[in-house]
Amino acid sequence: KTAYEIRPRDWSSDVCSSDLDVVTAARETPVIEAAKLMRKHHVGDLVVTEKVGGEDYPVGMLTDRDIVMEVLAQEVDPARLNVGDIMSTGLITVKQSEGVWRTIELMRAKGVRRIPVVDNDGALAGIVAADDLIALLADELGALAKLFAREQKREAAVRR
Repeated sequence: KTAYEIRPRDWSSDVCSSDLDVVTAARETPVIEAAKLMRKHHVGDLVVTEKVGGEDYPVGMLTDRDIVMEVLAQEVDPARLNVGDIMSTGLITVKQSEGVWRTIELMRAKGVRRIPVVDNDGALAGIVAADDLIALLADELGALAKLFAREQKREAAVRR
């Protein structure tokens, strides 16, 4: 087991963007509106959600690549399409309670760079991107590197 799997704190609150930061759209959202949302919020993806009891539940993802591959490259009129027509289905999510290592494993196995984070009921809690995880791991490796420097200073002080 790695330290990430047994980490006692809720890592997702430190790493993932909260549900307030996740840009979402319904299946019925026109593709052109979805593209405008991406541009407005400077994101490359939208989490497609359905409202159930006042909560958003993720049902798919729409990426800028989906728009390019399914609309532009196919020369389809985007005004005729909704998000649900071209979104990626078979959505992969990770629970807030799962660790960094499990999240990385899922992302690698499924070939995705972003993954919605859900609570225990499956409602959207946030999103985590590969670059979020890289930043976290870089911070932790930096802290580990400081340990070596501190150990050297301690040893030098003791051995004088």
